[in-house]
Amino acid sequence: MPDRIRVADGAALLGVSDDTLRRWSEAGRITIHRDSGRATVDGAELAALATQLAAESPLAHLGPSEGTSSARNRIPGIVTRVVRDTVMAQVELQAGPFRVVSLLSREAADELDLQPGSLATATVKATNVVIERSEPPAHDPHRTKESR
Repeated sequence: MPDRIRVADGAALLGVSDDTLRRWSEAGRITIHRDSGRATVDGAELAALATQLAAESPLAHLGPSEGTSSARNRIPGIVTRVVRDTVMAQVELQAGPFRVVSLLSREAADELDLQPGSLATATVKATNVVIERSEPPAHDPHRTKESR
């Protein structure tokens, strides 16, 4: 049986408000189910919508175009911090709610002119990426509609 995810948690996974997810349901973009009084969405349907939203995002067109690299895991974002020493640089990239940190040569960071505010893309090519099964984000019962 597919996972059922609470509407508030599904919205958080998509980076939208639960009101937006409800509007999308009314428009037929996703189905909201009522399970024992709880509003939920089907995990597989939410995954399909997440894929569609990612493809529609202007961020999908930042960075190198498809076909220019064998790496498929591209994460566009904005550089928030660069720490350089004589040989290495530590670059922090904020991609939505996700922080990506990379260590690279100072020479490479200088050639790319990486500095806070630069648009950049983190590219991951690895045969050893760990995926862990997790529960949906915990819903905060103290979070009011006004604070969303």
